[in-house]
Amino acid sequence: MATNLSNNTLNALPEAVAVPEYDRGALTAGILHIGVGNFHRAHMAWYLDRLFAQGEGHDWAIVGAGIKSFDAAKREALKGQDWLTTVVELDPAALTARVTGAMVDFCEIDSAALTARLTDPAIRIVSLTVTEGGYFVDAETGGFDSVHHEIVDDAQTPDDPKTVFGLLVKGLKARRDAGLEPFTVMSCDNLPENGHVAKAAVVGMAKLVDPELAEWIAANVAFPCGMVDCITPATGPREIALVKETFGVDDKAPVVCEPFRQWVLEDSFPQGRPALEKVGVEFVPDVAPYETMKLRILNAGHAAIAYPSALLGHHFVHEGMQDADVTAWLKALMRAEVIPVLPEIGGVDFDAYLEKCAERFANPEVGDTIARLCLDGSNRQPKFVLPTVREALDAGSAIQGLALEVALWCRYCAETTKGEIALEDERAAALQAAALKAQTDPSAFLALSDIFGRLGEAPRFVEAFAAALAELEQKGVRAVLREYVAAQA
Repeated sequence: MATNLSNNTLNALPEAVAVPEYDRGALTAGILHIGVGNFHRAHMAWYLDRLFAQGEGHDWAIVGAGIKSFDAAKREALKGQDWLTTVVELDPAALTARVTGAMVDFCEIDSAALTARLTDPAIRIVSLTVTEGGYFVDAETGGFDSVHHEIVDDAQTPDDPKTVFGLLVKGLKARRDAGLEPFTVMSCDNLPENGHVAKAAVVGMAKLVDPELAEWIAANVAFPCGMVDCITPATGPREIALVKETFGVDDKAPVVCEPFRQWVLEDSFPQGRPALEKVGVEFVPDVAPYETMKLRILNAGHAAIAYPSALLGHHFVHEGMQDADVTAWLKALMRAEVIPVLPEIGGVDFDAYLEKCAERFANPEVGDTIARLCLDGSNRQPKFVLPTVREALDAGSAIQGLALEVALWCRYCAETTKGEIALEDERAAALQAAALKAQTDPSAFLALSDIFGRLGEAPRFVEAFAAALAELEQKGVRAVLREYVAAQA
């Protein structure tokens, strides 16, 4: 019989389940986190829970927040268990479970309530996980998309914003007007220079509302960059049942994740920060090289295995990695075309990092799906893959494998039109139409300028993409993967 998770039942949980080793009632909020998804609870909240267990940082507890309808559902689930979360680490050697208690509240899904929290002087950090596509980045310029309809709407109604950045601007304005120090804005999303991207969005939004406020934000608000990493699958009936049956905990919203975490942060927190270095967070002067390594090897690696695995009929990520052709393709692509254009990091072995990523992908306990890796390609490809293409073109280095990766994505988009698998992407209709047209006119796919920008006009890339697409059609996925790997040997 599983025990319902709550503060009152912590002592009744099985001994195998670790529970908070501190007085949660003595915690006070210092961080407001917008986007309380699985990754946040497996990563940032986990680190803080470990810090609190050391008797440190008890004034840095988390208040959750969100603006979407699914945030309301998450809030309701967590409210019933006193904001506690069971985090299960999926180590093939032995599964472990820990109940984390770093979150002490979850703001109502309401603009006024969230603004009130943003103006609370105790909140010194506002952190974000709003997905890679949630920063309103213009694909052509790489800057803030100030003409996006949601941004335009917020600019016209600044007192009733609907976007995260409209709300942040409203909160910062209220703090400035009240004579309060501004909070630090800390992005925890997988974006190159995520702090700079967050700053561009907040300042860009402010410029549309009040140029003087925008200048104050630019001069006074810190936006530290950070690199975050922990593979965290979605929670479904399988994961809920696992937590109940294996650990005897009835958690309505548990999290499962791999037994690996990394967090590298720029140390720029004018209003203070928790001492996270005591629990393994690395604070460095420049996060950019670490971000680039992770985005171009791990995240792009996910994309590289996702589409051929899907086309070859694999369901789980570890099944794709058990396919020797997929694994060989991943490593060959990274070693031949990605690692050569990465900026060096003192003391970091890129090849060893690649091998670690491959080991993590192959973990059968994670149960991560190929479908999850395939979703939202129109946002992920421009962040994880296409920057390497641009740099390789500029350097005059090889791009055949990178073009093949994009061709595999194109072919996958075309396959989804057959109805057997769904294309989970906000640009699904445009992608499918372009992918079908690309069967006779390859340039049609690269003509999606909101995704490819000017890459669609780069002759060497256009030619390599067309050749890869033709080979996939003529020879099939497996044969083309094998030929690429053999060419790199």
